[in-house]
Amino acid sequence: MKFVDVNGIQLSSLIMGTGDLRKQNGTEMLDLYVNAGGTTLDTAHQYKQAEKIIGAWMKEKGNRDRLVIMTKGAHHDDGSPGPRVNPESIRKDLFESLDRLETGYIDLYALHRDDPSIHVGSIMEELNRHLADGRVRAIGASNWTHQRIQEANDYANSHGLSGFSFSSTNLALAVASEPRWAGCVSADVEACAWHERNQIPLLAWSSQAGGFFSGLFSPEDRSNEEMVRVYYTDDNWLRYERAKILAGEKGVTAIQIALAFVLQRSFPTGAIIGPRNGAELNDSLHALDILLTSQELEWLNLERGERV
Repeated sequence: MKFVDVNGIQLSSLIMGTGDLRKQNGTEMLDLYVNAGGTTLDTAHQYKQAEKIIGAWMKEKGNRDRLVIMTKGAHHDDGSPGPRVNPESIRKDLFESLDRLETGYIDLYALHRDDPSIHVGSIMEELNRHLADGRVRAIGASNWTHQRIQEANDYANSHGLSGFSFSSTNLALAVASEPRWAGCVSADVEACAWHERNQIPLLAWSSQAGGFFSGLFSPEDRSNEEMVRVYYTDDNWLRYERAKILAGEKGVTAIQIALAFVLQRSFPTGAIIGPRNGAELNDSLHALDILLTSQELEWLNLERGERV
């Protein structure tokens, strides 16, 4: 397993997503992931039972000190109605997550959505209280634009506070033509350039674009309305064709090429994956061994017409 550094915390570059974690087989997948060398779990206050399942599993296994937990809070439809990116909601969600996870600290704590009407000052002041008290080790933002993250970090720097040390947005070889879910943010060209300049890690959700490169979808099959709405564009189908060409040359699959694309950017990245069984986990693990040249990365992303 390869790793990415976030504020001195070593994360496995393949991060286990737990949004669909179920008690029946969820702990089996957690065991498979950890046995494969994975260390980092992505969860959220909004994921209802996932935090409780993880907490009970960690207690049973006695492995909390060997794991990196990223959880998120202050989602707008999680708890009290209306906007929740405020100190009270942050505090409520964090303490409830700590209780569910049966732990005294969160390694990476992120705000699950943004509310641009709220000044960043009160947000950063609140998060820094929890850093100072040891409840969280690093803070970040999920589905915030890079401009707002920069605004928050500028405030932190000018007030002697710690800023956001990671971001978690959508990043995949297939470019989302519109948000997959309301309030979600995808890393566009400007955001990627910002990450490259600042070398702030991006922990990419939907890193495999909902399976767009799996071979289960085609331009003619429009039965999956969400995939059609978000990913069915001429450019993405061209990216898919190029991924298949490279996959054939390297003896791998197109979806492994797509995952390698996310992991080999010019800035630190991690990829949140959601395998449903051991075979899907192994497919993702193989992507770690794929090497892509800068020319191949640009060709895949339609930044050049020819590879050489």
